[in-house]
Amino acid sequence: MSSAKVFVITGPSGVGKGTLIRGLLERIPELELSVSATTRAARPGERDGVDYHFLTQDEFERRVAAGDFVEHAAYSGNRYGTLRSELERRLDVGVPVVLEIEVQGARQVRETVPDAVAVFISPPSRDALRVRLVGRGTDAAEEVDERLRTADRELESHHEFGHVVVNDRLEQATEELAAIVRGVLG
Repeated sequence: MSSAKVFVITGPSGVGKGTLIRGLLERIPELELSVSATTRAARPGERDGVDYHFLTQDEFERRVAAGDFVEHAAYSGNRYGTLRSELERRLDVGVPVVLEIEVQGARQVRETVPDAVAVFISPPSRDALRVRLVGRGTDAAEEVDERLRTADRELESHHEFGHVVVNDRLEQATEELAAIVRGVLG
């Protein structure tokens, strides 16, 4: 892969990664978001190839076996991953890429793209994270509990990543994230 920059935005489910990335892309329009693949069902309003590449379990496994993923992970009963083609087509022409991925995937990217810049997004508190997950209204109560158990493990790993942004006040957190990216891009 070329030396174009890869920015990994990671953190627990519900912490606001997607919202922060939308703000980041508005502030730094030369960045492009890599569209992840998943086996989970599309949520209302999500579109294949735009929000995610929605794959069947069999298709996902076939593509893992073929080496099509830079990273892939199981999360809350579904599979998620970053297709190598999503990165390469941007990096080959020098476009910086943003990956919105879970912590286990971010660890894999560290191995496959060692010069990637990793930013861990943290909630101001566990209670704030629970409120956000419940407030989204996209998961059943048992799914929220599972996501919180996973989040507890992930929050302990924040020190593994080069940068940490606490998403307490959205505007401030977005500016912090943009400052990190601008600092790397020069």
